Amino acid sequence: MLNAAKEGRRTMAEDTLDVADQAVQSYQKELIFSQGTEGHSQLSLVRLALERLRDGTFGECMHCGKAIGEKRLDALPSTPYCIECQEKIETGQIEGVVRAA
Repeated sequence: MLNAAKEGRRTMAEDTLDVADQAVQSYQKELIFSQGTEGHSQLSLVRLALERLRDGTFGECMHCGKAIGEKRLDALPSTPYCIECQEKIETGQIEGVVRAA
């Protein structure tokens, strides 16, 4: 019951905002959502990297099996792909790859 009352007050408060305030509020909501999604994706990549550490495949590209460059791992320790495969993924040349969920 309390949640319904809070939601009702929030809806009424949103209705009294002018167009500019509504735009700012909408932008803020979208920003918070995207930050949460990005954080979840990063966490998924870290978990996958920890699994690869446990099974002894950390540092190997999950697509081609080649070693991921040391500089790349220093910059992006949770990356599952070598730079060559990552570039092919980004250009659509490789499909069906592991994506952070």
